[in-house]
Amino acid sequence: MSNQTVSGFLLLEFATNSELQILHFALFLILYLGIVLGNILIISAVIFDYHLHTPMYFFLMNLAIQDIGQVSVIIPKSMINSLKNTRYISYSGCVAQVLFLIFFIESDFSLLTVMAYDRYVAICKPLHYEMVMSRTACKQIFASVWICGLLYAVLHTAGTFANSFCSNVVNQFFCEIPHLLALSCSNGYFDEIVIILLSCSIALVFFIFVIISYMKILIIVLRMPSVHGRKKVFSTCFPHLIVFCIFVLTTTFAYLKPNFNIEPHLDLLFTVIYSIIPSLLNPIIYGLRNKDIKLALTKLLGLNPSVKFSF
Repeated sequence: MSNQTVSGFLLLEFATNSELQILHFALFLILYLGIVLGNILIISAVIFDYHLHTPMYFFLMNLAIQDIGQVSVIIPKSMINSLKNTRYISYSGCVAQVLFLIFFIESDFSLLTVMAYDRYVAICKPLHYEMVMSRTACKQIFASVWICGLLYAVLHTAGTFANSFCSNVVNQFFCEIPHLLALSCSNGYFDEIVIILLSCSIALVFFIFVIISYMKILIIVLRMPSVHGRKKVFSTCFPHLIVFCIFVLTTTFAYLKPNFNIEPHLDLLFTVIYSIIPSLLNPIIYGLRNKDIKLALTKLLGLNPSVKFSF
């Protein structure tokens, strides 16, 4: 069948019996609510506490918004399908999933890169921080991140759905580009492969940039006379780097892996890791382990200052 006759796609189902379908729904619901709640707490803390109106927390708030958007694109549809005992997603729904998922992933990646640079300037060039990360510069960076993410998303979506599809069975729990390209029965998918390779090349440059930034931070930190200062920077920067590396490596594997000889459960695992896990870890690693964020949340929720958030 061609893409003109494909009215929808059949997604991967996690289970075939009602008990396991309900379990899948419950697990995804808990995961989704945890991600949304954690990121809403970060957003609320930054908005309502003027002490957090700084570039670092401005970027953190936008990262939280992007994380909520990313999981909202894929998890609710999977939960609804489990409840309805169906695998179906409409053609327009699949297009929307690809568009918004790529938009949020690209924006997430760009913002994590900017946040690494922000920490580099703050630690390695503190006297220039206010000038480099001025309010105007932050607004321009924020606009650039979202605009570039949108352009990437439109480009990938157009390149994917310009193809004719010989099947409508997507071997993934959401509309993922590599699995959609595997259904193509036209030569147009080569255009999207070129776009993916170009995107991965740009991602590699950003990845190298982030690694270099953290290496320079490490050099500066090792020269600090204060043991407490070194521990503080290490506890902040290393978790950032770990989450960033997991996000980049799993995303790259998901989009560059060959379509053959890949175990389905391994493919699913890497997809879950890059599409859901970073959104779960980001509010913990970047926000709820942060002393200022925890203090802001304590005030916002009206809790006793002696109450501690254990993360």
